[in-house]
Amino acid sequence: QVQLVESGGGLVQAGGSLRLSCAVSGSIFSINDMGWYRQAPGKQRELVATIGSGGITNYADSVKGRFTISRDNAKNTVYLQMDSLRPEDTAVYYCNADIRRRVWFRNEGYWGQGTQVTVSS
Repeated sequence: QVQLVESGGGLVQAGGSLRLSCAVSGSIFSINDMGWYRQAPGKQRELVATIGSGGITNYADSVKGRFTISRDNAKNTVYLQMDSLRPEDTAVYYCNADIRRRVWFRNEGYWGQGTQVTVSS
């Protein structure tokens, strides 16, 4: 069974930093894109950042220059370093991974359970 386990959320003051981690566990063949999304109360889930298997990154305009996504392919883990946090970054952050469980399987998208990030002003 494939699972995405997130950690690193919490409460921080504006201007502070947090680092989120998401580890993929279970028997898999490969991981393609990995990414982070967030959902604030009353809003739709939105993309924060993605990273391809080769390291190409993509960021939402609202986090460019403040957040950095990275991955450790040997550990099947993706990270999100969040600096200069703002109250508007408050949301539940979800990890996503495009995974192929067996070489003959299609890629499928998997989600983590979410981790709360709260930024106080």
